[in-house]
Amino acid sequence: MRIDVFFSDRVGIAQEVLAELARRRLNVTAVEVDPPHIFIEAPAVDQASLAELREQLMGVAGVRTVEPVGMLPGAQRRLYLDALLASQPDPVFAVDESGCVVVANGAAIAACGMDEGSLIGTSMQALIGNPALLRELVEGGYHLPVCEVAINGEPYLLETMPLHEAGGRVAGAVMNLHAPSRIGERMSALQNYDAGGFDAILGTSPVIEQLKQRAARMAMVDAPLLITGETGTGKELLAHACHAGSSRRNQPFFALNCAALPESLAESELFGYAAGAFTGALRGGKPGLLELADGGTVFLDEIGEMSPYLQAKLLRFLNDGSFRRVGGDREVRMNVRIISATHRALEDMVSSGHFRQDLLFRLNVLNLQVPPLRERPGDILPLAQSFLSRACTQASRPPLRLSQAACAAMLSNPWVGNVRQLQNVIFRAVTMTEGNIIQVEDLELAQVATPAVPGDGTEVGSLDEAIAEFEKNLLQRLYREHPSSRRLARRLGTSHTAIANRLRRYGIA
Repeated sequence: MRIDVFFSDRVGIAQEVLAELARRRLNVTAVEVDPPHIFIEAPAVDQASLAELREQLMGVAGVRTVEPVGMLPGAQRRLYLDALLASQPDPVFAVDESGCVVVANGAAIAACGMDEGSLIGTSMQALIGNPALLRELVEGGYHLPVCEVAINGEPYLLETMPLHEAGGRVAGAVMNLHAPSRIGERMSALQNYDAGGFDAILGTSPVIEQLKQRAARMAMVDAPLLITGETGTGKELLAHACHAGSSRRNQPFFALNCAALPESLAESELFGYAAGAFTGALRGGKPGLLELADGGTVFLDEIGEMSPYLQAKLLRFLNDGSFRRVGGDREVRMNVRIISATHRALEDMVSSGHFRQDLLFRLNVLNLQVPPLRERPGDILPLAQSFLSRACTQASRPPLRLSQAACAAMLSNPWVGNVRQLQNVIFRAVTMTEGNIIQVEDLELAQVATPAVPGDGTEVGSLDEAIAEFEKNLLQRLYREHPSSRRLARRLGTSHTAIANRLRRYGIA
């Protein structure tokens, strides 16, 4: 039994209490003194003999109560500490002032590939193989920025927290090791906490329903996916939905816009860099998105803007899943699904030599074409109502509604910027209007110039000239929205050859 002797503190009382147990020849296996308590573990004491023991101990001057307890506080703390350490998925070490392991959790033992008995007392220098780093840690009082180390050939980010004695002397440290994949899971959860699945893709038109059905089937196929469509159609939203509908849904999702970064920065963001790779690099190196997303998905937006050098490096990764960090000499192998997107015609870029054909074959295993908003007019008003409700909430305004004239104007607008443009128009109108009804003028829709039609006041030569002028103006306007002969042919419902011939005739490129 374990008992708690509560007493009024005085010199020698603990010795007298223990002497009373010795006089009764009771074996004491553990004692913890934490004034005004003495916790005693005496296995021979049972419920029947407790009353007699209590009476004897109450005869010691200063003893106030004697009560049974379920567990000694020190043992309880050790039990909870062990449970806390065991629950940590990342390796955790507690080291003394010289850098030798005192305590290690299960993840740390597994990472080192040693049994616990062999690990305790081992110097961290033997584990990380970097004497300069350990010396810097010890001499710097275990104050060091996060840096990368390797244990058993596996990379980890090292984070240290010094342990101080009451007088301020450093007595050691707690060292946390974070695997890149674990960091990626946390970063992805923060960045994509509100990213939805296919339900987040608004629209009920037949073309959108067909797209979602096709995408849901492709999401389950663990192969590269290429999403094409004009700017602002929601390609990244569709990529999120495909990740959420795949077997990788519980793993990280990261996006990289290839058009937003210069080649060197895009390379380090995607592939990471080794220690000392360039001036200004983090001292221990940095994992890239492919390492952080191990087991998950990386979305490469505007893949058509990727430089030829990065195209070659990405092709290598798609071939066998391996790559090297910038400035590194070690091959890294990761399991990542690549979803890419572009508004450009990659086939035409291949023909002009601006995109690798072998990379296109690797990326275009599965393909989804996102239709522009003007090709699904039935979705314009439902999308506008959804954006209107969201904008009112964000702007802390009471619910607004659209006038009939505003609805008609939106239905007739070409929406060159697609869904993103519609969302921006609605948000701007909610922000700027003072009334409860959004009128046409509140939308501030840009007026799109239409080609001059012979017969509306312009000079007309022959009928052939008038037709050619109209045809040229029409092709010039539509080519900006469909910048390839094949896409323009699909838009106008004619053959690729006919459109290609007309583009050459009118010098449209």
